[in-house]
Amino acid sequence: MDYALGVFLFALGIAVTIALHEAGHMVAARSFGMRVRRYFIGFGPTLWSTTRGHTEYGLKAIPFGGFCDIAGMTALDPYTEDEKPYLMVDRPAWQRIAVMLAGVFVNIVLAMAIIFGVALVWGLPSTSTQQVPAVVAETMCTPATIADAKADGGAGRCEGDGPAADSGLQVGDTVTSVNGVAVEDFPEMVEQLDIVGADAADAGASVGDRVTVPATVDRDGSTVTLDLQVEVVERETQSGGSTLTGAIGMRIDNPNAELVQYNPITAVGGTVDYSWYIVKETAKALVDLPQRYWPVVESIFGGDRSNDSPVSVVGASRAGGELIEHDQWMAFLLLLANLNFFLAAFNLVPLPPMDGGHAVIVLYEKIRDWFRRRRGLEPGGPADYTRLLPVTYAITAILLVFGVTVMVADVVNPVRLF
Repeated sequence: MDYALGVFLFALGIAVTIALHEAGHMVAARSFGMRVRRYFIGFGPTLWSTTRGHTEYGLKAIPFGGFCDIAGMTALDPYTEDEKPYLMVDRPAWQRIAVMLAGVFVNIVLAMAIIFGVALVWGLPSTSTQQVPAVVAETMCTPATIADAKADGGAGRCEGDGPAADSGLQVGDTVTSVNGVAVEDFPEMVEQLDIVGADAADAGASVGDRVTVPATVDRDGSTVTLDLQVEVVERETQSGGSTLTGAIGMRIDNPNAELVQYNPITAVGGTVDYSWYIVKETAKALVDLPQRYWPVVESIFGGDRSNDSPVSVVGASRAGGELIEHDQWMAFLLLLANLNFFLAAFNLVPLPPMDGGHAVIVLYEKIRDWFRRRRGLEPGGPADYTRLLPVTYAITAILLVFGVTVMVADVVNPVRLF
């Protein structure tokens, strides 16, 4: 029940985000005296609509987007004589750019408002990029199978002191090498344990068996050599299957996992800092998006789906369902804020049919006209969009294929957070 509620709430959040994005275009256009013909949420067949003034408002059957139809957005748009005084294409360049970027502005403001609220209620995760050393905070047993790991509500079921304690690891030790390979932080240690466990499984070891490999730890400034026992365990993969890997049963104290607390005044700076962190990560994700496409295709046919795999609105809603199912309301809201930043960044891509593409065309017109004036010529008028149609169609087709692929993957092999 909680999962279904989470899916519904996140899907609703996406719909509200889209509605507010398009409302940003509409409000900006009207403030500059442009005429808004249609304001719709969704695509495809119309489910409901009503007309007020010169604008038709409505909902369409496919709730994965929306649009705001402004009279005369380009020189190619047909218009009536009644609309001629209100055409967007005849407005000053700065007004046209403001209208095209108004939706992006709304997404940014909405994301920062969500983050500000999270900062006040819970605090915000640290944006520090410091390494997390493999310092032993606690030793424990490790569940052998997937069923054991999921037992007791995810707390796990196992017995004994665990391989780490049996190997002589002590609280405060810092693991510096595993099986002859130096490790600088906890993720590198986990990577080496995975390799040890997988190699042991390939050699015939079964779940629950232990293999011993050399390891070194830093203990009070001195290097101590240990015979590290690594237990072969079964763990779930992103594709829903299982794999054999290595585990030793230890917990670390992750300083990056601690929430930074804020009051209403300091939350302003905290919101800006965390928002800038998300913007940088979003930019990296957009740059890497093309090379992530093929792994998504492979995941449809049984390959593993990585945690940082691109997701559609379907996958994002499923993630929202998992977060609510595990009572992770803070993470749910931050995911919605991330979505808003992604939509803002995506729409800023300077290619049609994105908002950024339309804004760049307006800038091109201004730069072109500046050069024309330098040559004693009249302004060139609106750009010829017919020359851009092949580019627009190609990019639209690419986005459609990418979106459908990711959506299929989100159905048959979704990203799992827990």
